Amino acid sequence: MSGADLAHAALDLVGTRFRWLGRDPATGLDCLGVLVAALARCGRLVVLPRRYPLRRTGLPDLDALAQAAGLVMTSGPAVPGDVLLVRPAPLQVHLAIHATASRVVHAHAAARRVVLGPPAPDWHELGRWRLP
Repeated sequence: MSGADLAHAALDLVGTRFRWLGRDPATGLDCLGVLVAALARCGRLVVLPRRYPLRRTGLPDLDALAQAAGLVMTSGPAVPGDVLLVRPAPLQVHLAIHATASRVVHAHAAARRVVLGPPAPDWHELGRWRLP
């Protein structure tokens, strides 16, 4: 599996309904669900916790999730398939997957869908992972 494969798998999820704690594209996905569903479409199964708070300062053991998925921490220019961790609000974190260097796929709660678009200008990047 390559970063391009992960980007294509994420793009296939655009339009999927948003659902908090959603893990199944048939019923809806949240930002972690988008990542898990895209990884599953690439043959990498990752198990996530069933619950976590809506307002939080960190995702459930994201380093363990990244390691289990074969992702490694990276920096520099974004490439398709990079998994981006951002802080869109003071007590909230969010995940997105780069489809291109300048557009990401992510679960958009206000749009109630998984969407493709540029990262929001107010997103503060906290980390980025990539398939080696």
